[in-house]
Amino acid sequence: MTEKDQTVQQFLDLIKKSRRGKFKVYIGMSAGVGKTFRMLQEAHSLLRNGIDLKIGYIETHNRKETHDLLEGLPVIPRRKLFYKGKELEELDVQAVINLRPEVVIIDELAHTNIEGSKNEKRWQDVLDILDAGINVISAVNIQHIESLNEEVRAITGIEVKERIPDSVIAEADEVVNIDLTADELITRLKEGKIYEAAKIETALNNFFKSEHILQLRELALKEVASQVERKVESEVTLTGAAKREKFLACISSNEKTAKNVIRKTARLANYYNSKWSVLYVQTPRESPDKIALDKQRHLINNFKLATELGANIIKVENGNISKAIMEQCEQRKITTICIGKPHLSLIHIILATNVFNGLLRKLSANDIDLVILS
Repeated sequence: MTEKDQTVQQFLDLIKKSRRGKFKVYIGMSAGVGKTFRMLQEAHSLLRNGIDLKIGYIETHNRKETHDLLEGLPVIPRRKLFYKGKELEELDVQAVINLRPEVVIIDELAHTNIEGSKNEKRWQDVLDILDAGINVISAVNIQHIESLNEEVRAITGIEVKERIPDSVIAEADEVVNIDLTADELITRLKEGKIYEAAKIETALNNFFKSEHILQLRELALKEVASQVERKVESEVTLTGAAKREKFLACISSNEKTAKNVIRKTARLANYYNSKWSVLYVQTPRESPDKIALDKQRHLINNFKLATELGANIIKVENGNISKAIMEQCEQRKITTICIGKPHLSLIHIILATNVFNGLLRKLSANDIDLVILS
């Protein structure tokens, strides 16, 4: 692309951004902190101020205080579908776009749509609505953010299946944390304001343990702080001396190792509001005719995960992994390399080459950091 083409593309991107709807996301550490309640309060306030607002989809979970707030708010009827003999309801994306309200409230951002819907996930519906120039207010719990998946599982012992890419949160113009202390949240649970009576005891012994809530609360606070910092960096002109980080995650065909490296590099890149890439060096012994089918499948899945988290995928063929890494660093002006910890296969391959010390010298000479991730 020529310099002239790049200038034209930048201007087109500015026009597209100006036409796009604004996106506000409420984030909470768990169910029951009051995200939906706060969105409905805001809806009433916007209506009182003459804003054309509609409710696209709200999930009250039969909580009376939340349900009562729906009174007086204009609701767009949900789309009805039959699935496995049952009538189910979904957000009617086309109705929202046709009505073109100034603001639409859409709950449960991480929700998986019923099979047969235009988009697989609700966050994809929201992006379509934003692209149509409609402002959206939505909500999500911290455990649904993709790059935090492993941390949440380590805290709670539960793997959350419905997840959204970090890039969706990064799209938000405003991110607001709905915060409660552990004691306040547990009191709400015991009073039956979160789950029905039959589920309370199980919740108290699992997700809603005080130590779990404190750790999830810390994650939520850090995530929102990171988003605010990113917004400041993107909107406030930085001095020429400011260093723009560029991360390179180096992965092997080991599925679990690669997932950890990808997720942790994504967190680092998000924190620094930086571009990042994932590099896979295909050695002769992992050529298509030699690599096991399960490893090929794992690689494809990890490339998909990295793409969803906002990475640029780089796949090169080279018998010398250290040399391939250095070449990519030089071409792409990488500032930080991220790899798995020493007992993993990738570092073994690198250490087995007699140019590893040379690689370290080159990294040092080019002011490139090496991060070994646990």
